[in-house]
Amino acid sequence: MREDRQTESVVVTKTVRLIAPFVFTFGLFTMFHGAKSAGGGFQGGTVVASVVVTIAFAFGIDQTGQWLNQTVLTAFTVLGVAVFAVVGIVTAVYGGTFLEFTAYPGSKGALYAIELVEVGIGVTVAATIVILFFEISGGFDAEGEYE
Repeated sequence: MREDRQTESVVVTKTVRLIAPFVFTFGLFTMFHGAKSAGGGFQGGTVVASVVVTIAFAFGIDQTGQWLNQTVLTAFTVLGVAVFAVVGIVTAVYGGTFLEFTAYPGSKGALYAIELVEVGIGVTVAATIVILFFEISGGFDAEGEYE
């Protein structure tokens, strides 16, 4: 195992502990807000992933990597793509084409469909960025465990 790169600064660790929940919440807000204004799944997923990367830099890449599991992160990536595909395909049941959200019934059917797609994209982007970060940093082994 590599030498851990944890910071020795109490200020950094305390600050990360304080702001991480707020930044994570902002990332989720950005995901859901994409249906109404600027923002969306990609931007929100990037903000959520930045929380994990910030925690890794503050508390140690090795410790954070051991806390995560690549299999779970890969499952989140696949789940996000599946949500996107299912929401897009189900529109055909209601007589629409792929991703024709206005085919969903109800006054807010299209809005809910768009929000589901945004969350699916956000989950995929966040998990992919976290996986790439840990792979680049020395990462996961063949079994999906952190080395």
